[in-house]
Parts: sequence; C-alpha cells; structure tokens
Amino acid sequence: MALEIQGRLLSSLEKVFWDEDLGARAYMAGSALRGERFSFQAAFRQSGGEEGLRIAAKTETGLPGHVEIREVGQVPVFHPVSQCHDEAYLRTKPGLFPDPLYPHKGEWTLAPEQWRCLWVTAEIAQDAPAGKYPITMKLARTDSPEETLAEVTFTLQVIPVSLPPLKLLFTDWFHADCLATYYKVPVFSEDHWKLMEAYIENAAQYGVNLLLTPVFTPPLDTEVGGERPTVQLVDVTASGGEYSFGFDKLDRYMSMAEGHGIRHFEIAHLFTQWGAAAAPKIMGTADGEYRRLFGWETPSASKEYREFLRSFLRELKEHLAEAGRLERCWFHISDEPGEDTQEGYRQAKEGVWEELADCHVMDALSDYTYYEQGLVKHPIPALDKVEGFLEKGLPSPWTYYCCAQGQKVSNRFMAMPSYRNRILGCQMYKYQIEGFLHWGFNFWYSCLSRRGVNPYLETGAQDAFPAGDAFCVYPGEDGRPIPSLREVVFFEALQDMRALELLETAAGRETAVSILNRGGSLTISSYPDNPEWLLETREMVNQRIADSLGSGCQGIRGRQGIKLENAGSQGRRII
Repeated sequence: MALEIQGRLLSSLEKVFWDEDLGARAYMAGSALRGERFSFQAAFRQSGGEEGLRIAAKTETGLPGHVEIREVGQVPVFHPVSQCHDEAYLRTKPGLFPDPLYPHKGEWTLAPEQWRCLWVTAEIAQDAPAGKYPITMKLARTDSPEETLAEVTFTLQVIPVSLPPLKLLFTDWFHADCLATYYKVPVFSEDHWKLMEAYIENAAQYGVNLLLTPVFTPPLDTEVGGERPTVQLVDVTASGGEYSFGFDKLDRYMSMAEGHGIRHFEIAHLFTQWGAAAAPKIMGTADGEYRRLFGWETPSASKEYREFLRSFLRELKEHLAEAGRLERCWFHISDEPGEDTQEGYRQAKEGVWEELADCHVMDALSDYTYYEQGLVKHPIPALDKVEGFLEKGLPSPWTYYCCAQGQKVSNRFMAMPSYRNRILGCQMYKYQIEGFLHWGFNFWYSCLSRRGVNPYLETGAQDAFPAGDAFCVYPGEDGRPIPSLREVVFFEALQDMRALELLETAAGRETAVSILNRGGSLTISSYPDNPEWLLETREMVNQRIADSLGSGCQGIRGRQGIKLENAGSQGRRII
C-alpha cells in the first residue's frame, strides 16, 4: 500500500488521543500581539508505507520571532477523575493521555492509522511589523530531507501592539527537594543549584512571578511524624538559648530568581499544614552538632519555638529590608486550616503577629470566618468557594485550586478539556482577581511525600489526586524541565488576562467585560462548554485593541471549521 500522510491543523485547546479518530475542527488562522507566545498543533496520520518511518519536521516562515516545534507525548493515567466530578471531562477511564511536550530533535515516528501531534509555538518579536505571516510545517524522511511527505500552513496575523506585563501575582509551588530526589543529587550541591535555576527559569517563562522560598523546609503535604528532605535556605546556630542566622543561601536563591524576572517571594509556612498544630522541621547547629531543633514534636504554642520565631523573623525582616526585598515578600501561618482548627491557628498567628503585622501575610483557606474574625489578612479561598467571598466584598481577592476543585470550575487535570484550563484567565480578569496560587509546579512525590515518583509513570501522586494535579512540568534527561501542554495552555490564560487589561486601557472596562458576557454572564462556575468561544474571544479582543489604538489592522473574522460570529451562543454552559 502506498504511503499517504494526512495533516490537520488544530488549536492549542484540543487534546489528541492516539486510540481515537480525530474529530476536532481544523484551525487554520489566528492573531497575536507583539511579545505574545502563540501555539497551535499540527496532527498527522500515516496510512500505508513502511512502519517505523523516521520523519523530520521543520517550519518555514517569515514571521519575526522564534518558532519552536515540540512533540506531544502521551503518559499513562490511572486516576483521571475524583469520585465527585461533573460531566465536562474528556475521559473518565484510565488510559494514555496527551501531556508532555518533548523537544523535536529532528526525528519523529508516526504509527500507522494513528493521529499524532506536533506542537508549534511562535514567539512574536516586540518589533514585528503588522501583517499576516504563513507558518508552513513540512514533514520529510530523515534520510531524504528534500522529499516533502506532507505539509500544512497556518496563517498568523500580528497586531502591532505589545502585550503588557502580567499584573496578577502568580505562585505555582516550587519543590526544591523533588529535584534533588528525582535527579539523585545532594541538596544545595552545585548540581542542585543548576537544576533549581533551570526549573525556576521555566516557571518564570510561564508566568510565575511569586516564588515559594524555603527559608525552612516547607511543612507541606507531609505525613504526620514524617519529613521531607531538608531544603532549608537559612543557616541556624543555637547557643545558650540564643540564635544566630546565616542568609547566604537565601540571598543566592533570591538573586537567582530575580535574574529570571521573578521579584516576589513567598516565605514558607511557619507552622504545619491543615491547622498549625506543630513547628516545621528546622535544622541547626547546637553545641557543635547539626540536628533537628524543631519539628512534629514541637507544639505550635511551644514557648521555645515562639521565642525562636521572634528572633528569626526580626533578623529575617531586617536582612530583607536591607536588600530592598521585604515589601516583595509574602508570609504564611499555616496552609488550608479548617473549621475545627481556628483556635490553633489563632494561637499560632498571635505568637508571631508582633513581627508580621506590617508584612504581607496570606493563607489558602475557604472558611470566611477566618477573615471575618481577623485571623488572616489576605485569605486565598479555593476557586469553588471564591464567589462567596466576592459577594461579601473581599478586597484585593486571590484564589487557588487543587485536587478538590473538580466540579464546575476551572482546573488543569489531564482529563479536562483545555478550554477548562484556559477559561480562568477571562474569569480572573472579570472578577479582578489579584493573585493566584497552585500547589504543584513539580511535586514528584506520592501523597504525603512518603516516597519519590517518576511523573512519567505515576501521574496522580500514587493515584491520590486526579492526574496532573501535582505537577505541570516533567523532569528532562538533561536537567531541564519538559513543559506540559497544561502549563502552556495556562500561560495562554494569563496572556488572555493581559490582553483584556490592554483592551480596558484602550477602550474601557465595560467594553472588555461586554465581550466576556456575550451570550450570557460569565461566572466562575458558568462558562461556554467549547473551545471556540475562547478562540473567538481572543480574536474579538485583539480586533478591538487594533481598532481602539488605530493600528489599522483587519481582524480575522472567520476560520476554516469555525464560524466565529455564532460561536458565542453555541455549546452547553456549565451550571
């Protein structure tokens, strides 16, 4: 049978499974602003010809900027959804799911009668002239590069206006210990510092601008009585009831992050998770011996620990202030305290408030009474609870999601469609959310950190969480992270938010919000159940920006397979 290769262009909001036919609509054209990263997919299927055909892919374009090709890999998912989930998932049964984006190294293999995907990302130069730029993807045999086996062409229109910087504060918890565990390197060895820098660079590239900073080993997702590898950046020496502190590693960590554009720092929690019952693990040198000074055995109300914290916080604040960093730091008491732990949280907070009253202090919690009673300055309610806080007039709102937010609201589980990941940018713009927190940038441990895992094989933290909840990057063989398509799509959500803010500057907030509310009011839990609405939204926003700023650009009013003028009213809405 003669070789035939079919090709189809898809948006970044589609997920292509190897074991099913391709039903997604073709996506042939789009627009982007200067400084934006725009992604689409090129799917190919081989019929006939030899098996194991080695293929190289390349792009040809006159677009000013960088165009990168990555291969969409598949990973096993054993736990796609939690017991409580809605209907808006792609699949609910185990199987192979598309997620890692591997760099294309010049050789790719198709499997007969399977659709497989390449992910194409164009970084638009800041000085790119307005215009429509074809981006042609060509496939050829590796041993016969001049013979084109298949080609597809996407048309990208550049709007000659720069995307503004991100205003939102975004933290995706960075786990330094997971790097040391997976790569088997000593903590704070030079190899470990190189790994941390590579992953911090990736986090910054995808929007993180507030970095979890382990002054002490973060007391997060740790079994009671257990401990995670020590990644304590502050050196502690105890002598005669007095404490002294060394900040050299902390300074190096912060300077490294600042070198990649991260300017805000999230100081690790001062008490254990879920109610502040105990002190975190704190190592130090006492009487010439390096040992654990505080930990699970230390109640949070311990007089000795409170005296330690007062001494530590005073010196830390002074050191940060001298470096001009204190105003860019956020402190935590305890993560996710519940209704039954208010008194313990209150005592923990009161024990440090004299030192932290003039600082940014926040915690992820969803019980409004914590804020109502003044127990927390900046509550971060879960996404499925934030509407209640907003209705009560919470100023400067933040929100977060984790494994529990699997019904109605946005999240980035592997089993969810990508539009459900990306919709959050529009929602955060409409509700003027100022900060977003997610717990798993690279949590490559089992539940409660009992052991390390290989995230390519265990995608749900030993099946404790829906696959993808615990991480959005994979460990690369060369010590550099492999992005997931979920990380890229979430960054697109942030770009949507920035574009809406630009439109507000140019044409007013009412104009921007009216685009989001067309066909029905957009809320946190009610939004169009299709990718076309989001694609149309960005085209409308881009066109309004171009019109308002007098760039003279003509927007792309339609695409093959998508009727933009009708997309806003189509599709089920999640209620």
